Amino acid sequence: MKDLVREFTKGIFKENPTFVLALGLCPTLAVSVTVANGIGMGLAATFVLLGSSVIISLVRNFIPGKIRIPCFIVIIATFVTITELCLKAYSPVLNRALGIYVPLIVVNCIVLGRAEAFACKNSVLSSLLDGLGMGVGFTIALIMISGIREFLGSGQILGHTLIKGFEPVFVFGMPSGALLVIGLLLGLFNVLKNMKS
Repeated sequence: MKDLVREFTKGIFKENPTFVLALGLCPTLAVSVTVANGIGMGLAATFVLLGSSVIISLVRNFIPGKIRIPCFIVIIATFVTITELCLKAYSPVLNRALGIYVPLIVVNCIVLGRAEAFACKNSVLSSLLDGLGMGVGFTIALIMISGIREFLGSGQILGHTLIKGFEPVFVFGMPSGALLVIGLLLGLFNVLKNMKS
């Protein structure tokens, strides 16, 4: 049981895809303008991570080593297509806001990296918990980054004004603001990591 909890929590803290491994930064920079976008992208990536990790773990013994990466990409692309079609059907506004970054989950380093490094070598349950942990860690990172950017860039979070009379700093709504916030949070995670060791 302790090992299963460790498999889940490592993606949130010890191996957080964004703040520790520095993976998936392209969509993080692009969609983290609002918390709603961050949540949407995080949930989409989590669904793809979960589904692809479980399926890859199930079929790992049937895939020849020479074609494993193309097979992984086909499996991941299947879950990305499901995600994109669901977004188009049930949340067209979010789908437009996330744009090209949903289809690009297929080649996201987090998803492909977990398939290659973990799911193809471990049991279904361990792969499920690993995928869920990595997805939750990625979602938390997106919410943190987009929360800071949305508040500092517009004075609001999810359309609610938190401090009356707050003067927004527009640079946080731009890509340079995303780089600044990610850099500061990466530094904070490094300090916390060094304090533990």
